[in-house]
Amino acid sequence: MGPKTKDNVYKAFIGEAKAYFRLLAYAEKAEEEEVPQIALLFRAVAEAERVHATRHLNLVRDLVVQDTDTNLLNSFKREQSVSENEYPNLIKDAEDEGEKQAAVTFGHARDAEIYHAKLYERALYQVIKNTVKAYQVCQVCGYVTDKKAPEKCPVCGAPKEKFETVE
Repeated sequence: MGPKTKDNVYKAFIGEAKAYFRLLAYAEKAEEEEVPQIALLFRAVAEAERVHATRHLNLVRDLVVQDTDTNLLNSFKREQSVSENEYPNLIKDAEDEGEKQAAVTFGHARDAEIYHAKLYERALYQVIKNTVKAYQVCQVCGYVTDKKAPEKCPVCGAPKEKFETVE
């Protein structure tokens, strides 16, 4: 595949993935507004966008997906970079503009990313092995733990009931 086409397919993948999540949010809003037929339409088109994203990803898979060790290392580095470089700037900009809620969500995401990096690092050093059967994910901030859901999320303070099990 030529370099322009490869770049365009990757951009299309990103666009379709974003559309998928945006349309799910639209469906949720339509449900809240008690317009179930429109919510259904948004969910159906979201699923179509997911199909598009998957097909595009499959064409440029070598850009995104490599062997598991490399994927772990890249994920670790990405989480570290985002938490150390990107989120601090986003937080500062939000604070400078007086956008407290944005600063809080950025702060929660940054802090959760630090925990994600630690999980990846443990996996890189093969500390996890076959001992983890499930993860608990805070549905408020995205904190992830391989232990029981805590009584209170260490990042955002959400109660235990806000955690979802991923098996």
